[in-house]
Amino acid sequence: MALNVGLLGGGSWGTTVASLTARNANTTIWARNEETVEEINQYRKNSKYLPGALLNRNLKASHSIEETVKNADLLVMGIPSQNFRQVLETAKPFVRPWIPIVSLSKGLEMGTKKRMTEVIEEILPGHPVGVLTGPNLAKEIHNGQAAAAVVAMVDEVIAKKLQSVFNSGLFRVYTNNDVVGCELGGALKNIMAIATGMGDGANAGDNTRAALITRGLSELTRLGTAMGGRRRTFAGLAGMGDLVATCSSAKSRNRHVGFQLGKGKKLEEIIEEMSEVAEGVKTAKVVMELAQDYDVHMPISEEVYKVLYEGNTVEDAFRGLLKIESGSEAEPG
Repeated sequence: MALNVGLLGGGSWGTTVASLTARNANTTIWARNEETVEEINQYRKNSKYLPGALLNRNLKASHSIEETVKNADLLVMGIPSQNFRQVLETAKPFVRPWIPIVSLSKGLEMGTKKRMTEVIEEILPGHPVGVLTGPNLAKEIHNGQAAAAVVAMVDEVIAKKLQSVFNSGLFRVYTNNDVVGCELGGALKNIMAIATGMGDGANAGDNTRAALITRGLSELTRLGTAMGGRRRTFAGLAGMGDLVATCSSAKSRNRHVGFQLGKGKKLEEIIEEMSEVAEGVKTAKVVMELAQDYDVHMPISEEVYKVLYEGNTVEDAFRGLLKIESGSEAEPG
């Protein structure tokens, strides 16, 4: 018997995942925009977020959260982190007991500093929770290019069941029971993508990008392990894999923000021109608070924060990093 999947969120990644799961399960996607819903149902397209892409013919769209959620055996949350709580609260009365809930979000909630699975556990306690994450640029995956992801859940039996829901053609899904590490890897790498984008925009060079990615991995691993993630998780798809893809690709929203900052544009102007959320911009605030809470040295994140929120220039950021004494590579810093 085919599972029923309800997916909340009609952005590029939410739509891509919904189109993938529609191959393996009865899938309904909810989108705020009624025109998007109509376009998916009538023309199998979401031209705003996936221009030129043809969605799976079995995918259905709805403007009603109740209709999307009430019969779901699996709920997938494709909502940006700062709107995640509000949408889940709206869905709560219609969610069937004990069904798994999987987050696609790669951000942290401002104010509470919570991961999205923690938000789910707060609002809907008792449900198995997890994340689907990894080096997953939506447009490439929808175009059928090979990619890999990881579905992380504490319950490995449920994770293996969900593997078959998300697996599709050249989109290979692995399992991991380190939810904390996988979720943090996805959130923290966005700040590093802004940093590498800043370097690329300022023509800092390939060596600089490589150094930022490598030292960035060290930085996010320090905080991630301090918060309970496993070190080896950050060397896998949810850590190094996602970091390389997001820091290197022109399709990355967070790298785009950094690139435009490196070109001298103002943050407000960059955000205004974007149709989707770059999670790293707001996550940077939360990460600075967490770094203080856990007493973790995060110099790259700190310099990105100063550019985003304290008026520093990209040149200031690189000068700030160069002032840091370079000690042993095995030590923090």
